Amino acid sequence: MLGALLLPNTLVALEPNRFARIPAEAVIGAVLLLCLPRVPRLVLAALFGTGLGALTVLNLLDMGFTEYLGRGFNVVLDWGLLDDARSYVADSMGGAAATGAAVGAVVGVLLLLVLMALAAVRLGELLAAHRERAARGALLAATVWMTCVALGVQTFGVPVATRSASGALEAQAHRVVDTLRDEAAFAKEAKADRFGATPGAQLVPDLRGKDVIFTFIESYGRSAIEDPVMAPGVGRTLDTSTKALAGAGYRARSGWLTSATYGGSSWLGHSTFMSGLWVDNQQRYRTVTAGDHLTLTKAFEKTGDWDTVGVMPGVQKAWPEAEWYGLDKVYDAFDVGYEGPKFSWSTMPDQYALEAFQRLEHGRKRDRPLMAEIILTSSHQPWAPIPELVGWDEIGDGSVFEGIEESGEEAADVIADSARSKEEYGRSVEYSVTSLTQWLERYGTDDTVLVFLGDHEPITRVTGDKTSRDVPVSIVAKDPKVLDAIADWNWTEGLKPAQDAPVWKMSSFRDRFLTAYGSIPHPTQD
Repeated sequence: MLGALLLPNTLVALEPNRFARIPAEAVIGAVLLLCLPRVPRLVLAALFGTGLGALTVLNLLDMGFTEYLGRGFNVVLDWGLLDDARSYVADSMGGAAATGAAVGAVVGVLLLLVLMALAAVRLGELLAAHRERAARGALLAATVWMTCVALGVQTFGVPVATRSASGALEAQAHRVVDTLRDEAAFAKEAKADRFGATPGAQLVPDLRGKDVIFTFIESYGRSAIEDPVMAPGVGRTLDTSTKALAGAGYRARSGWLTSATYGGSSWLGHSTFMSGLWVDNQQRYRTVTAGDHLTLTKAFEKTGDWDTVGVMPGVQKAWPEAEWYGLDKVYDAFDVGYEGPKFSWSTMPDQYALEAFQRLEHGRKRDRPLMAEIILTSSHQPWAPIPELVGWDEIGDGSVFEGIEESGEEAADVIADSARSKEEYGRSVEYSVTSLTQWLERYGTDDTVLVFLGDHEPITRVTGDKTSRDVPVSIVAKDPKVLDAIADWNWTEGLKPAQDAPVWKMSSFRDRFLTAYGSIPHPTQD
């Protein structure tokens, strides 16, 4: 119980000095138990122990969410993400591992609650059995606690007197209140749209006749370009790809966007980028996708001058959000004819997804240009095994990747090793970027405009604790007018944004893009 009262809610703070302190909650709890007759004492002790067990579970969830998503656990919004976590384990390490982990977690939580309640009851009975001595001990502990507070006494760099448990409970309560307030405020914000009433004829007129392709590269973050371990390989890939595209007649400009999410929940980054709203939690996502706020992709559909499609190899179930995104046709994991192996979580290599897009949509003769949203997944954690590039003419139905998957790294080995996670993450980004730029070099036309970016940074085990949330974004085209339209953005020449290139919130991109290419604002009001 002492350990639970002093348990921090982040892995960084989980050090021995955190447990060399006096918790105020223990002193107050002892006094209350000493003052009560037996039946109320037993009830209070059981409730206190169960509540402390629940707080311990929340602290452990905070640790996990901070490690993977760069934020604490939200008791209002995040329960659904636990099922996503189970699915991720199943896709990465197999169904048996996922089932075992889920059963183990449920049993562990139940045992923790029961044992903590029993421990509190036992301590209550011990205090009552030695009431006089316990009362002196509680008085002494209270005196020491107040003295340490008054004098600011510390041991091993932390205050001796603490109320960390009640502080953690208070923080959770504030998080709940803030979430409920934010829900109402965001619903109002989402109804106001600078381009919401713009007629289709006045949306992106300067891109008429162009095939516009928006591509997200999973977990492609600033750390891939600037971290000392990953930067050399990724930097070479970006430089080589820039030169190769230049040889094919393409120019590129690149900058930075600050993502609304971190470590995962990619759909929050996608919806933020496309909607121009800051969608940083699940409730905001549900609110915006249930409304009619104009997305960047839907702006193209609204014109009536583009066919709009989505290539979503990570989607393996019904995806009703396609209508909100304005996509006439969506190709999910089962619609592209892939017969090869899965690469851990990723259902298929990026090279195959891009070749399928070429075969099914981009390479077809059509009466009007194409607008596509493509989600590339090969750089999704756990970054093992990673696909290798094959000849584009050899891809076929994907069976060629069988031997590559079998000879790749084991996901369990990479997950357990931070250094290898960094290395393999960098390699996966190199693969994804190369696949995309080779596709453009091979299949792009004079009228192809490619916008590609990362959706978020990878987890803290790869980036470290003090990383930004920035992701690279690039616009590539042959027509000089396309890049001339964004000359005042001051983006860096090529595919690798400079360290001091402009940094914008991801939610600002939609309006900047629409404005740059001739769209005329006609606001809707809340």
